[in-house]
Amino acid sequence: MKKEKQKGKGKVIRNSILLLLIAVGIGFLFVPLFKSLKFGLDLQGGFEILYKAESIDGSKMTNEKIVSTYKTLSKRIDSLGVSEPEIIVEGNDKIRVKLAGVKNPEEARTQLSTVATLSFRDTEDNLLMTSEVLQAGKAKIGQDSVGNPAVALSIKDKDKFYEVTSNISQKENNMIVIWLDYNALTDSYAKEAGKCGTSGSRCLSAATVSQGFASDVIIQGNFTLEEVSNLVDLINSGSLPSKLTELSSTTVGASFGDQTLHTTLIAGIIAIAAIMILLMIIYHFAGFISSISMLLYTFLVFGVFWIVGGVLTLPGIAALVLGIGMAVDSNVITFARIREELLKGKSLPTAFLEGSKESWSAILDSNLTTIIVAIIMFILGESSIKGFATMLIITVLVTMFTMVFLTRFLLRMFVKTGFFDDKVGLFIHVNKEDIPNVNKNEKAKPNRFAKVDFLGFRKIAVLIAFVILVVGGIFLSTKGLNLGIDYKAGTSITVVSSEKMTVSGIEKDLKELGYTASSITKANDEVSIRIDESFSGEQVKEVNKYFEDKYDAKVNIGVVSNLVQKELVKNAILSVLIALIGIIVYVSIRFKFSYAIGGVVALIHDVAMMFALFAIFRLEVSSMFIAAVLAIIGYSINDTIVSFDRIRENLKKVDHEKLTYDEFYQVCNRSIQETFTRTIYTTITTLLPVVVLLILGSSGIFTFNMAMLFGLIAGTFSSIFIATVVYMFFEKKNLGKKEKVKKVYEDDLQEKKIKGINC
Repeated sequence: MKKEKQKGKGKVIRNSILLLLIAVGIGFLFVPLFKSLKFGLDLQGGFEILYKAESIDGSKMTNEKIVSTYKTLSKRIDSLGVSEPEIIVEGNDKIRVKLAGVKNPEEARTQLSTVATLSFRDTEDNLLMTSEVLQAGKAKIGQDSVGNPAVALSIKDKDKFYEVTSNISQKENNMIVIWLDYNALTDSYAKEAGKCGTSGSRCLSAATVSQGFASDVIIQGNFTLEEVSNLVDLINSGSLPSKLTELSSTTVGASFGDQTLHTTLIAGIIAIAAIMILLMIIYHFAGFISSISMLLYTFLVFGVFWIVGGVLTLPGIAALVLGIGMAVDSNVITFARIREELLKGKSLPTAFLEGSKESWSAILDSNLTTIIVAIIMFILGESSIKGFATMLIITVLVTMFTMVFLTRFLLRMFVKTGFFDDKVGLFIHVNKEDIPNVNKNEKAKPNRFAKVDFLGFRKIAVLIAFVILVVGGIFLSTKGLNLGIDYKAGTSITVVSSEKMTVSGIEKDLKELGYTASSITKANDEVSIRIDESFSGEQVKEVNKYFEDKYDAKVNIGVVSNLVQKELVKNAILSVLIALIGIIVYVSIRFKFSYAIGGVVALIHDVAMMFALFAIFRLEVSSMFIAAVLAIIGYSINDTIVSFDRIRENLKKVDHEKLTYDEFYQVCNRSIQETFTRTIYTTITTLLPVVVLLILGSSGIFTFNMAMLFGLIAGTFSSIFIATVVYMFFEKKNLGKKEKVKKVYEDDLQEKKIKGINC
């Protein structure tokens, strides 16, 4: 026996050293992996613009024209030297351009917005021909009759060109005016007649036509060679019959992005370390194994993200850190089950097998509901929310591998050594005196919360929730929500500087620039400004330069137009509704409809509570707030499903035809008692990274983290006091009736048996 113990101890030491070496190896590999990732503009500076593409001749914007515009922008971006651009076609007439790491955002903005749309017009500004008559990419540098630099255009549709020039030659004002990016609201030949062909004028040429001709064209004027060269490049890369209108934009200075990445990474590392320490305090050696799995989980998430070519953004990091808390949930569910089996008097190997088996259903359901919500986010969300959803989907999939199968494999590896058979306290923090000796007919000690009547507090709990929601409703009706630019349109400016800035000083600065802020808030070295007007590209450039020069500041400017705002509002409402419907359908299939109603009422409570608290504290409601709402819908249902899974399990042990309401009440209350410890632990492990990110993270995800803080607390509250109560209300009518056993009850989704992991 002594030899076996020594042998087991040796295996534990060897395996532990191996795990530590793996952890060190992950640490060394993590740095090059992280550096090889593509970073979004919010982490390295740059800008993002959403354009609306329209045909300049008023015709319908076809797919062919959108593709042509897409290719044009691609050529423009290539000339800027941006290594990892993103160009995304959205709907039938919108194109989103993301240029992370561009060194001169304003220069790039100008280069993109000047799409070199040539049009041929008469002196009354009537459209005669579009650039479709030209041969794409055939413009070149030429000379006029006296040797000055000029632009030579090659005609493709000579018949059309001849027809138009013939008609013009017969008119009294027989002139063809060539425009670059003609704007019907601001441009006219009457105003530009004396400026055509001069630097800065969009009127490039005004030529008299005495007869019809079908030859190539020379654009001549008072141009320098450099101006002609730039014009040729513009025309060759962008001669197309469409114009781009800027709908929204975000401009982030490179230094601002660097600081954001640094602070968020530090916060993430501290959050992970805090969770690891907490796991080892709560679960001892099993917590150590879980911590190693968590390191591998983080490494694999970044690895998968790199393989799929994802662009890491601030919301993506937020999803990763949130995902860590959610991933730990899978281990906590398993560890709680193993503890329960040990407290029934079972041996460690048996408790491990039984606990792993019993926890599988709850883990599967909770992760699948999160994936449902993440998919909805990805389909309906805009730019930043798509990044959040992508990372969330990856984290859930990696969770199923590392935090379920890998952790169990490692646990089994140590359980098999036999070293911990009489050291369960060291292995998973269970007091030996609490384990009954079944051979002596000792009974298991009652659950530590066995005397707590959780459901007895339901009236008080509902009253508390009701009061908060009523107060929130009063604030909503009197003051409304503090809508961010995503949902109200306008411009947001964030200025970070070590130099002294005051709210009154910023107000004077804005007055000097000709703007009035609807709100200005200051926290430490950061000032957030909200202006109801949607800035143009020139205004963004002017304001950005002003604050950079005056305060040596890092500046972030976001602009959203009314058109985008309406679409975002519609998608936000649609996302939440579809997510709730998805949860109802899934829970109804896996459990039954009464469970689904209880779960959805609890989720509606969570969402309403988040809106109420944001209204009370006047926090900004942005697109990241909606991402947090959707994340809470996916996460909060986890706690509820764990409770429902236990209720379902305990109800299988009773005779449904003889079940009274009092007995039914006790079954439900006991289920909450048995899962309460797990609920608190998982809430804490998920709250930890949120709190750390709130304290140390970037202001860019402050709204998200505050929403998550409120949502997690509300979700824990509703899982205990609301979801079960609503389920009981709807299920009461079925008491005393023969249970209609669904196949899923008897043949629930079973965990696949994999030798060496769970069997």
